[in-house]
This record gives sequence, C-alpha cells and structure tokens, in this order.
Amino acid sequence: MPDPVTDGSELSQIGSAWVLSDGKAGDENQCIAVAEALDVPYEIRRVSPRAPFVWLMPRGPIDPREGPSRPQSPVRPPYPDLVIASGRRAVPYLRHVRRESAGRTMTVFLKDPHTGPETADFIWVPEHDPLRGPNVLATPTPPHRFSAERLRRLRRSPPPEIARLEKPRVAILVGGDSRHHRFTDYDVESFGHALEHLGETSRLMITLSRRTPALLADRISRLAAGGPHLLWDGTGDNPLAAYLANAEAVVVTADSTNMVGEAAATGRPVLVYEPSGGHRKISVFLEKMSALGVTRPFAGRLETYRYEPINSTPVIAEEIRRRFQAGRNA
Repeated sequence: MPDPVTDGSELSQIGSAWVLSDGKAGDENQCIAVAEALDVPYEIRRVSPRAPFVWLMPRGPIDPREGPSRPQSPVRPPYPDLVIASGRRAVPYLRHVRRESAGRTMTVFLKDPHTGPETADFIWVPEHDPLRGPNVLATPTPPHRFSAERLRRLRRSPPPEIARLEKPRVAILVGGDSRHHRFTDYDVESFGHALEHLGETSRLMITLSRRTPALLADRISRLAAGGPHLLWDGTGDNPLAAYLANAEAVVVTADSTNMVGEAAATGRPVLVYEPSGGHRKISVFLEKMSALGVTRPFAGRLETYRYEPINSTPVIAEEIRRRFQAGRNA
C-alpha cells in the first residue's frame, strides 16, 4: 500500500480504539485482529439491544437503554480515535458514534452492513460480497489473528504436546451445521471415514466447533482416542494457532469461510470437505481460493504443495491507517 501524502506534516497516530460488536466470537475476533495489526490500544464494547429495537436492526435506532447517557452504555463518550465494528446489531451504534463525534472518530465496519457504504468511513468486505464503493476495500480472505510472526514463533517453539507428535501433522478444523450447510448422516460417515484414512499415515490435531453436530463430534472423538492424535476439548486456551503453525497440511470444512481464510495464512495445503448444502457466495469464495492455489478437495489423504501465504489483515490495517492519516492531514 503506498504511503500517504502528508505535505510534510507529522504523521497522525491512532491513539485509542473501540472494538464494537454484540460479542459474537467470529465478528469480535476479526475486529480485534485489525486492532492488533494496527498496534493500537483498544477497549471491547458490546451491545445488547432488546426487542423490539433488535428487530429493526441494522436500520433502526440504538436501544435507548444503551444510550450514551447511561453508565453502562457501549457508546458512552469520550469517543476514541477509531471504532472497529462488526455484526448487524452493532450497525446503529456505529452510526451513532459517527454522527455524535462529528467526524473526529474514524468509523470502520467489517463485512457488509446492509445499510450502504455511507454507514462508516471505511468498510471491509470479502471479495465474494458485492458491496463496492470509494470507501470499501475487498480482499480474498477475512481478517484474523494469525499473523506471520505469530505462526513463525509457534513453529520455532511448539507446545510440548505438539512437539511430541511425529510428522506429518495435519490440523483438522471442523465446523458444523450452519445457515447454508448441514452435516447429514452421509456427511458424517463420509467425512469420518476420510479422516480415519488420513489418520493411518498422519497425526491429527483436531478442533471442533460449538456447531459440530453430536454424531460427528462423537465419531471424531473416538478417532482421536484411538490413535496418537490431539483433540481440543474446549477447555483452556484455544490451540488453533499452534495447530496451524505446526501442520504440514490443514483439513477444513467448507461451512466457514473464516476457517478457510485462517488456514490460507499458513502457505500449507488447505484440503476442503464440503458438507451438504451450500451458497453461491461460499462457492465463489472457494473457487477463488482454488484459483489462487490454496485449496483442493479433501480426499482422505495428505497432499503436499505450496503457495504464497495469504493474510489480508495487514492489508486492511494499512488501508485504515492510510485513510486515518489522510483525514487528519486534510
């Protein structure tokens, strides 16, 4: 990204930020990832609108119970230099900050707010979303917290339980039922059988999701218990970054574009299993990842190929920094 033109004045620094969401992990973690990439101190502000206000979102007003005069309001001033928001429920609160700060706070929204590009000063969307505009940046993958330096550090010093595993090691990122995908009995049998076949020659490092159906979770748990594999049980710190850093390949289910995007940061093969269902946007995303040499279908075996790791997080952060500085120097 080119450096901004500053007409000789000192570059403005982002001194403070809010991460604004309803607490949904996927949305909040993306916002945190961008704040971390900007190296800016941030506060997490969570919205909790009641009915009927939540029914009107993202187009309606904020819940008056969370208005700026209330002590526990998520938008109580003083306002920071930057607000990074995501999620339908956060949209009215971000609009409120943008209006009340009179432009002093730069507002950023991650993903399509479904209220138009004028919702925020800057909007990021994945390339498979159609929203475009002069303040919109589209990238192939979503932001995440798995920076190149973090992955390098975990490769140099893996946790003991990973260091003890023989190679090849494969990270297994299992999602679950979603709005667009469903793990049928056939999918559980097909995916489970493919993992069992892979586990005969590789050591598996497995994470499940809250969305993973019980039948699939049970099948995978029995597989993990029957061999020298790792299965995160949801307690303690999430080992996903360490799994990704120390894997020769990654198997991921197609119900989550976030998981595929995170795996793409490794530069290692990303093998995708598609459960029943699907959606046009997800298909477009997977086609793009395949065209970039990132993904191939999971066929129950280890594959070895390389591509340049893809991490859109620093690209998004640099564009925010550039626009922030340009606005301060205008």
